[in-house]
Amino acid sequence: MLVLTRKFDEKIILSWENQTITILVCGTQGDRVRLGFEAPPEVLIHREEVHNEIQSQGERKKQDG
Repeated sequence: MLVLTRKFDEKIILSWENQTITILVCGTQGDRVRLGFEAPPEVLIHREEVHNEIQSQGERKKQDG
């Protein structure tokens, strides 16, 4: 795991195969960090709990189908 420290308005750039995702630190408040994401429309970005729910629904559909 890569761990980085960024300040307000600093970015992290992820790129591979001519795709780029930019992550911007939009702000901090206490122990919370606000992040902004710029990505191609075909790249799905979800919070972990949303991602896990989508995965669970997919598994249920496989079991039912």
